[in-house]
Amino acid sequence: MAATPWLLLLCLAAAAASSAMLQARAQPDNKGFISIDCGFPGETSYIDSTTELSYAPDAAFIDAGSNHNISVEYMKPQSLLSKRYHDLRSFPGGPWWPGSTRNCYTLRSLVPGLKHLVRATFFYGNYDGLNRMPTFDLHIGVNFWKTVNISGSGYVVQVEAFVVVPNDFVQICLINTGTGTPFISGLDLRPLKKTIYPQATPTQGLVLLARLNFGPTDESIFVRYPDDPYDRIWTPRVDTRTWTEISTTNRVQNINDDLFEAPTAVMQTAIRPRGASRHIELFWDAEPQPSDPSPAYVAIMHLAELQVIPSNAVRQINVILNGKPWYTSGFAPDYLSSGAAYTNNLYRQSRYNLSIVSTTNSTLPPILNAVEIFSVIPTTNLSTASQDVSTIEAIRGKYQVKKNWMGDPCVPKNFAWKGLSCSYAISSPPAVIGLNLSSSGLSGNLSSSFASLKGLQYLDLSHNNITDSIPDALSQLFSLTLLDLTDNQLSGSIPPGLVKRTQDGSLTLRYGNNPNLCSNGNYCQLPKKKTSSMVVVYVVVPIVTIIVILLLSVLLICMRRRQGRTRGNINQRDEANIKGHNSLQFDNRRFTYSELEAITNGFQRVIGRGGFGKVYHGSLEDGTQVAIKLRSESSDQSEKEFLAEAQTLAKIHHKNIVSLIGYYKDMECMALVYEYMSEGSLDEHLSGKDNTMRTLTWRQRLRIALESAQGLEYLHKGCNPPLVHRDIKTSNILLNENLEAKIADFGLLKAFNSNTDTHVSTARVVGTLGYLDPEYHATFHLTNKSDIFSFGIVLLEIVTGQRHILNDPEPTSIAQWVRQRLTHGNIEDVVDARMCGDHNVNSVWKVADTALKCTAQKAGQRPTMNDIVVVLQECLELEVAHDNVNAVFYTTRSRRNINGCGRYDIDTSTDESQSNTTSELEHFGSIPTMATGPAIR
Repeated sequence: MAATPWLLLLCLAAAAASSAMLQARAQPDNKGFISIDCGFPGETSYIDSTTELSYAPDAAFIDAGSNHNISVEYMKPQSLLSKRYHDLRSFPGGPWWPGSTRNCYTLRSLVPGLKHLVRATFFYGNYDGLNRMPTFDLHIGVNFWKTVNISGSGYVVQVEAFVVVPNDFVQICLINTGTGTPFISGLDLRPLKKTIYPQATPTQGLVLLARLNFGPTDESIFVRYPDDPYDRIWTPRVDTRTWTEISTTNRVQNINDDLFEAPTAVMQTAIRPRGASRHIELFWDAEPQPSDPSPAYVAIMHLAELQVIPSNAVRQINVILNGKPWYTSGFAPDYLSSGAAYTNNLYRQSRYNLSIVSTTNSTLPPILNAVEIFSVIPTTNLSTASQDVSTIEAIRGKYQVKKNWMGDPCVPKNFAWKGLSCSYAISSPPAVIGLNLSSSGLSGNLSSSFASLKGLQYLDLSHNNITDSIPDALSQLFSLTLLDLTDNQLSGSIPPGLVKRTQDGSLTLRYGNNPNLCSNGNYCQLPKKKTSSMVVVYVVVPIVTIIVILLLSVLLICMRRRQGRTRGNINQRDEANIKGHNSLQFDNRRFTYSELEAITNGFQRVIGRGGFGKVYHGSLEDGTQVAIKLRSESSDQSEKEFLAEAQTLAKIHHKNIVSLIGYYKDMECMALVYEYMSEGSLDEHLSGKDNTMRTLTWRQRLRIALESAQGLEYLHKGCNPPLVHRDIKTSNILLNENLEAKIADFGLLKAFNSNTDTHVSTARVVGTLGYLDPEYHATFHLTNKSDIFSFGIVLLEIVTGQRHILNDPEPTSIAQWVRQRLTHGNIEDVVDARMCGDHNVNSVWKVADTALKCTAQKAGQRPTMNDIVVVLQECLELEVAHDNVNAVFYTTRSRRNINGCGRYDIDTSTDESQSNTTSELEHFGSIPTMATGPAIR
C-alpha cells in the first residue's frame, strides 16, 4: 500500500509528459507551418521524404472522431501515394446524433491579423468498406468555406483558401450535412505576407479553384515547398498538341513588393499557341455553394518573357473575358521578370471563357506561364468574444465537458454549444449570457473562471459534484440575476458579496442540499422582511417626536412640489427654444442616468468626441448596440442646439438618417441614445485614420454617396417644413456594418419653408470651414442650396480620397484643386489611386462634374438634391454595367505607377476573333491516383 502514492505520482508525471508532448506537437514549426497527418496513430512527427516537412499526428488538435486506414487495394508505396493518405480520421454521426454534427480542429499559436494559406486534403480509399462517397461542409472558424464532394474512392480532393485569421488561433470544422460521414486525411496551414494576394481581406477569403503551371515537360512534377516558400502546390498542365512549351534555365526575378511572388520554378516555363493561332483559351464553370449560388471569382495570370525579343519584333498581349477585353491597349511582359494580369471580383456568370490573345500590333503569339483562379467567400461572420471563448474553453477543459462543445461556442446559431445562451448584437461579437450545466457530471472545485464571463446573466450548476468553497469573484458578475448551486458538495460560507446581492434583490441564489455549506451559520441567512414586532419599538416613541416627523414630512412634500414646478419651468424654457414646438415631446424611451451608466459599463468606452462632449458605446438589455451622446458642461454646442437635434431625430424617420432610440434630460445634463454605427464615419474610411479599415471600392463609395443624398433629399423635400442640415461633411455621414450610409448630427438644423421663404437669416455663421457655402458665409442667408454646396465637397472627397482643404503647398479648397487638375481633361489625375482602377471612367466623370456644379459660387447655379440623386443612380447603373471586371497588369515598368494596382478601363467593343482551341481548367480538387508517377503530394 505504501507504494500507491508513488504509483500515483508516476501516473501523474506520465500524464503531464504526454500533455507536454501533445502541446509541443501542436505548435507551428520554425517556418510558422502546421502540417497534420489526420488519423495517424503514432505519437511522434515524421519527415516527408519529398518536401522534408514535418507532419504531426492530429491528437493534439482534436479530441473527437476515430482513426482508420484506407483499404488495402488503394495502398501504394510512398513514391506513388504520400504517406499521409494511408490513414484518416472520420466523424460518424449526424443531425440525428446530438453532439457530432460539427467537429473542429484547433490550430493555435498564430499571429492575429495575418493572412494564411489553409489546405485540407481528403482521400477516401474506401476506408469503411462501404464504397459510399460522402458529401459534407467545411467551415473556417464561423464562416462557410466549401462543400466537399468526394467523387471517387481513388481520388485525392484538396481544398485550399487564403484567409485573414483574426485571432491567435483558427478552427477548421467538418459539418455533417446528413449525406455521409465526414472524414479528413490532412490539414496544412502556412503563414503569408500581408501584402500578397490583396484580394484576401478581413472581410473576404479566396478559395482555390485551380493553380496551373504551364510549360513543364513532365506532368508528374508538382512545384511546391521548398521551391515555393509558401508551399502553394502548382499543378503541371501539359498539352503538346495545342501548345508549344517555352523554358529557360535563367532565374526569373520577382519585382519589389510583388503581389503574388510566383516561384521562379513556375515562371521558368510557359506556353504559346501552336501554328497560326494567336489565342490561348481557358474556361471554367461557376461552382454554386449553399451560401452563395453565384460566387464571384478572382483570376490571376502570371506572365514573364522567357525569350530575347528581336528589335523588330513585338509581343503584346490582351486578355478577353466572355468577349470583353480587360484593357484598352495591350501590355508586354518583361524579360525574366515576373508580372501578372489579374482582376478583383469578376462579374457573376455561369461560365467564364478566358482568352489570352495577341493584339493587332503584336508580331509574336501570346504566352502564359501560370494561372490561378479563386472563388470569393465572405468572412464577415463575427466569432464569439475572445474573452468568452478562452473562458468557456477553460471551463470545458477543467470539467471535461463533452456535450457538443466543439468549434465556436455561439456561432453559427444552429451549432451553439448545448447549455449556452448567447446575445447576438448586429455589430459586436456574440457573448455568453447564460450557462446551464445542471446534471452534467461536474466534479472538482467551483472554478473562478466563471467570473470572467462578464455578461453572464444566469448560471445553473445544480445537481453535480462540485466541492470546496464558493469563490467571491462570482459577486463581481454584475449582470448575474440567477445562481443555482443546488445539490452539490460545496462547503464553507457564502461570500459577503453574494449575500449583499441577494439582500438588495439583484440576485437570486439557490444553494440547498449542500450539507457542508453554511454549517457554522455564517453568511447563510437569506434576507427577511421586517416583522410586526418592530411596532413595539415605535409605540414607545414620544408623541413629540411623531409630530416633528410629521411636520418634516409635510415640509419635504412641499419642497418636492416646488422643485417639480421649478423643473417644469426649466424644461419649458428649454423646449421653447425649438421653433414650432411648445414642449419637448418624444415617443422614444426616456432613460435614467443610472441606466446610462449600466448600458455603458460606467461610461467606459469612448467612440467619438465633438464640441458637444463625448460619445460612448453601450449595450441595451437585449444586446442592441447603441451610441450615447452625452453633452458636457463645457460643451461648445448650446443647449438649444442639443435639444434641436433631439427634437429632430424624434420626429423624422428615414433609412438614411440615424435613428434616435431614447434620451435623457435632467436639469443641466442631457444625453441622446441612438443606433450604433459600427463602421464609423465616411471621413475615417477616406482618410485612413484607422489602418485596419479597408479601402472603399468605387462601387461602395457610389452607394454611400447615393444613400447620403437620399437622406438629404428627405430633409429638403420629405419634411414639412423642409429642413436644412447646415453641417454636411464626411464626418457626419456614418456607416453601419453593411456600409449603409446615414446622416448624423442635427444640432445646427433649421426649418425652411421653401414655398414662401427665399432664405432664412441667421445671426452667426455656423458649420465647418471648407464645407461652408461662400454665399451663406457672406450674407448669412441660409437656403437648401447651402447643403448642396457642402455635399459637393463630400462628393469630391469621395472621388479623390483627399481632405476638403489641402496643403498644396498653401491651404487650398478641394474644389479649386480638382478644377485646376481637370483642365487637362484626365479624370485619373484626381481619382483616388487606392481604388486600383476599379471604376467606370464615365461614372467617375459624372460624379466629379456634378460635384463641381454643386460647388458653384452662386446658389442658383447649383442642382437640387433630387437632381443629384438621379445622377448618382445613373452612375451606379454604369458601374453595374462595368461588370466588375477590374483588371490590372503590372511589370517592372508599370509597377512604379500603380502602387500595387493599375488604372485600366474596359473597352466594351472588340474585333478579336475567338479560337476553337479550348482547354477546361481542371478542378484542382479532383486528382486521380495513378499507377505511374506520384499523385499530388
